[in-house]
Formats: sequence, C-alpha cells, structure tokens
Amino acid sequence: MTRKNWLLFVLAGFLWGIPYLFLRIAVREFEPGWIVFARLVIGAAILIPISVKQGTLAAAMKGWKFVLLYAITEMVFPWYLITKAETEISSGLTALLIASVPIWSTIFASLHGDKTVWHHKRLVGMLIGFLGVFLLVGIESLSGHSALWAIIFVLVASVGYGYAVNMITQKLPNVSGVAVNAVGMGMAALIYTPFGILQWPRHHISASAIFAIVVLGVLCTAAAFIVFFAVMDEIGAARASLVTYLNTAFAVVLGVLILSEPLTLGIAIGLPLVLLGSYLASRKTKTS
Repeated sequence: MTRKNWLLFVLAGFLWGIPYLFLRIAVREFEPGWIVFARLVIGAAILIPISVKQGTLAAAMKGWKFVLLYAITEMVFPWYLITKAETEISSGLTALLIASVPIWSTIFASLHGDKTVWHHKRLVGMLIGFLGVFLLVGIESLSGHSALWAIIFVLVASVGYGYAVNMITQKLPNVSGVAVNAVGMGMAALIYTPFGILQWPRHHISASAIFAIVVLGVLCTAAAFIVFFAVMDEIGAARASLVTYLNTAFAVVLGVLILSEPLTLGIAIGLPLVLLGSYLASRKTKTS
C-alpha cells in the first residue's frame, strides 16, 4: 500500500480501536440499547448534512432497500450485540473477536466473484489471524474468564460486519459510503427510538459516561465511517476489512493501560498472531 493508504489505514484502526474502551465505560451507566441509539443519532446528525452538501444523499435514498439491509447487518444487530457483550467481557477481548471480520469478509467477497482475495500471501495472513482468534476463544472460554454467550454475540456481530460491507459495495458500488451510512444510521436510529425512550437514563450520569457517549458518536461512528470508506475506496473492501486487526492492538493496549483490564493468556497468545496476520494479509500482491 502507498504511504497515504497506510496513513488512512492506521487512522481507521485507531478510530475503530477506541470504541471498545468507551463502550466499556458507557455500559457502566447506560443501557446497551440506549447507547446504540445515542451513537446512531449523533452519527446521523453529522453524516446527513455532509452528504447533503456533497449531493450524494439522493442516490443512497434511491437504493433504500439495500441501505436498510446494510443498516440491519452493520448497525442494528451488531452494535447491540457488541455493546451487550461488553457488560460481561473486556474491551480487549471484544476487539480480538472482531478481528475475525476479515475472514468473513473474504468468504463473502469470494462468493461474489473476487478471487484475488485468495492470493496465497493474503490467505496465509488471514489464516494466521484466524488461528489467533481461534486460540483466543478456546483459551478464554475453557479457562472460564469470559462468558461464552458474550463471545458468541461478538462473533455473530463479526459475521454481520463481513456481510454488510461486501453486500453494499456489490449492490450500490457507485454510491458514496458517507451517504450510505448517513441514511443507514437514520434508519437504524428510527428502529432504536423505542430504546431511546424507554431506556432514557433517570439516574445521575457521570461526566466520564457522557464524554464516552460523545466520543462514540462523533469519533467512533461518524468520523470512523468517513475514514473507513476512504480506505475502502483506495484498497478495496476485503483488504480494508483487515483494519479490524489493527483495531485489536489499540483496543487491547488501551484496555490494559486505562481500564486496568487483565492481560490474559488468551490475549497474550492471540494478539501477536492477529497482528502478524494483519501485516501479511495487507501486503500488496501482483494479483490484488
């Protein structure tokens, strides 16, 4: 990848590496459904005006059926599953499980005819990353450190992420990613409106929890999607999904340093493997 591509790649990794930290803070005082609702409202409020100014909103609204499917598989279910899971498991473990997204993304991309994703160099990298996730899940679940249901929730969310990005790039290839997410967040926010009303916090909320919600909405939702789709335009959907491996490093380190989360055996073994997998899988090849 070029220097510009790497810069965008790292920035996307950072922006999608910090949500797990702030979700862990937010779930201490907010209900999972309300957190998702707040993220969606903030994200939509930022992205819709941007897409209107760019003149791309109409095209996304025209393909509303596909945008709705994208919103359901990228936001509605995954965001709730991940947020709920973080009431039981650490932010670092959550990020490591999300690192399986490139595996699902590669499978879906291949099913849609993109055979370059199976180049041997990239395949080796993804297999190494998957091995790290596999060992992580096995060690964490067998050791009893983490709830199995929460692990399953995050893995299901990962499959949704892998499907959503590939689907929307196939169905609406020439529509702005910012516009797609603007409309998708608006749709998802409407779906989550009952949570926003029924789970509205009625107790005192700390400044740190409010700050966490703002960061989740502004940086981890609006800004993160803008940067990610810029990366995807540069290097393609399958390779862009490898940013989830980089997310892992940020999430694990921040979880240990800021939240004093334990560096378990599963994380110690899984982390270097997924990072090595990220490096190998994102290397430029003659066929990609």
